[in-house]
Amino acid sequence: MRQVMAVSASLLLGSALAAAVELSSTETKRLDDAATVIREFRAVPDRGIPDELWGRADCVAVIPNLKKAAFVLGGEYGKGVLSCRNGGAWSAPVFIEMEKGSAGFQIGGEQVDLVLLMMNRSGVEKLLHDKVNLGGDAAVAAGPVGRMASASTDAQLHAGILAYSRAQGAFAGIDVSGGSLRADKSANEHAYGASAAPMEVLAKSEVNGPPAARAFVHALQQETRATSGRK
Repeated sequence: MRQVMAVSASLLLGSALAAAVELSSTETKRLDDAATVIREFRAVPDRGIPDELWGRADCVAVIPNLKKAAFVLGGEYGKGVLSCRNGGAWSAPVFIEMEKGSAGFQIGGEQVDLVLLMMNRSGVEKLLHDKVNLGGDAAVAAGPVGRMASASTDAQLHAGILAYSRAQGAFAGIDVSGGSLRADKSANEHAYGASAAPMEVLAKSEVNGPPAARAFVHALQQETRATSGRK
């Protein structure tokens, strides 16, 4: 009886989290842009994210379309999405925000796309319960570039998060120390309802993301299959 009740409760939770309010156009665009960023970062054989590191990452965060002016001004400057592996599949995504309080963090180019490979779950748990300070709560390093590259420095080998950027078509690892990540509460409520905890969304495979998230999750799954096929 207890097992039946547990299964029923799990199914009810999945249904509740899937019963989301319709996303806004900006939230839908965020998901669409994140899917495009994943495909384009991984489509460049000699300049993209290495297969080895992609295959080891527990979670992937994508913050598309950052504007250079936002870095200069400081404060909140980026919104993105985050998904984690659940067995052989990727979870429904949660919405995140990235902040930087000082004016010293600048990247060349008018527009920047950012991808963060999270190599373990500890930083993600801090992010979703409150926020994670990059370089403080979670070790972060610029990721090595190129599919056949491997983490070669001590910083990269021990970092919990590896960061990649693209500006004006140029791919590079990037140091984002000093920034912070946290869950985007209002966007997550739109997607999954006010009672949904972001950690539940990432941890439970039965949670269905909003229809607008399908392209992003598909892009993650497609790149994971492609990586496995090249091994």
